[in-house]
Amino acid sequence: MIQLSTPIQLPPSPPRLGYGMGGLSMGSCFSEHIGTYLREGGLSLEINPFGIQYNPLSIAEGLNQLLKGKDFEREDLFEYGGLYHSFLHHGSFSAVAPEEALLRMNEARRSALELLPHLRFLLLTWGTAYVYRLATEEYGEGIGSVVSNCHKLPERTFSRERTSLGELLSVWCPLVEELRERFPDLIIVQAVSPVRHLRDGAHGNALSKATLLLFAEELSRLYPQHCFYFPSYELVLDELRDYRYYADDLVHPSTLTQRIVQERLSSWLLDEEAERGLPLAHRLRRELCHRPLHEEGKAHTQRLEALRERIQAFRTQYPLAQLYDLPSWID
Repeated sequence: MIQLSTPIQLPPSPPRLGYGMGGLSMGSCFSEHIGTYLREGGLSLEINPFGIQYNPLSIAEGLNQLLKGKDFEREDLFEYGGLYHSFLHHGSFSAVAPEEALLRMNEARRSALELLPHLRFLLLTWGTAYVYRLATEEYGEGIGSVVSNCHKLPERTFSRERTSLGELLSVWCPLVEELRERFPDLIIVQAVSPVRHLRDGAHGNALSKATLLLFAEELSRLYPQHCFYFPSYELVLDELRDYRYYADDLVHPSTLTQRIVQERLSSWLLDEEAERGLPLAHRLRRELCHRPLHEEGKAHTQRLEALRERIQAFRTQYPLAQLYDLPSWID
């Protein structure tokens, strides 16, 4: 029989996760896609409280800041281009007024902190081994500090380099030790983003991804009870080895590819209850997002009442599931 793909065998599953277990998803844009899929499926999950972060050193700094439990203050910001920014945060947190930027940053931080006492799993998506380091103290940070976002500052403000496996481990091993001490049952799921970073060419991208793969493997070897690897990179690059699985830019995975990887992750990571409930929660959310042509009609009122009853039935069947952002009329 002709075979048109290379099936990827998933590694042994970690301890299964389910409803009621707090989780945190951090990393590249791929982590947002996966995290949103799980969160909208009813899992208790906070996604990228600092915005998208591509390299493991920035993700580590974000986690360290969360563990400190300290609010961001005015001295953590700098002004450029008429906006106030933080080198630890994505540009979506920037604002014209420093008070507004700090409000956004601290609201996201506090939301993640509320989940920390119930933290059971971390989903970490490594995007690139390349980092930007400050080459000047003009903006308040020390020379050599790694930034999460350059905020379109002049190129001379930074130096760019590919970090080494040794440096990644020197930062992450102490952090994993602290996480193990604070959260003894914590499960850390690592994935390497299949998104290509081609600024340094295909060879440079390959070296970056290889560094991340070696890093993930070494963490899993050093902490086999806590760190696990999900092969999203291999699924896209090998099993889905065709440009029809990419978006028009031929760099980012398509919506179909994201769904395939999300479903494979769910079957690998979630317990039976969450696996059953996840598609039901997604279906309810899709119906909530539906906008009828005539909202004043009787049929629409009846549909909403039936939907309300289905949501209440879901809550009864899955009492630990978390349905976010429900409209007030549901209750």
